[in-house]
Amino acid sequence: MSVAEVLDPTDRPRQAGVHILGHGEPWWEHAHCREGGDTGALFFSERLQDIARAKRMCATCPVMTSCLEGALVRREPWGVWGGQLFQNGRILATKRRRGRPSKVPRPEEQLPDVPIPTHLRRLAVVHVT
Repeated sequence: MSVAEVLDPTDRPRQAGVHILGHGEPWWEHAHCREGGDTGALFFSERLQDIARAKRMCATCPVMTSCLEGALVRREPWGVWGGQLFQNGRILATKRRRGRPSKVPRPEEQLPDVPIPTHLRRLAVVHVT
């Protein structure tokens, strides 16, 4: 199941920005996470490599802003939504492996920085660990 399929439109109230491109189609029809098949495990993984891959997928998605806006409004408890990593309903600015941090950061553990759109910054609660 993809992340976009988790967003069942029949279970959610209609929100501003649900339709894009003037076609009357819901925005999640255009989400990149729908193209990869079973991407749910990727977007809800604890592994840094999976989180980085999910964030990179979001960074090029045409509906990233709508996805992030919906996640902020719903206060998603966890996962990658709209290019941001959520935990306990807040955006995590950073995440690292368990245990002692490396003296030299490993490239595979560097999460891509996907900026929060300006108009959503007032809704975002960013948690720095």
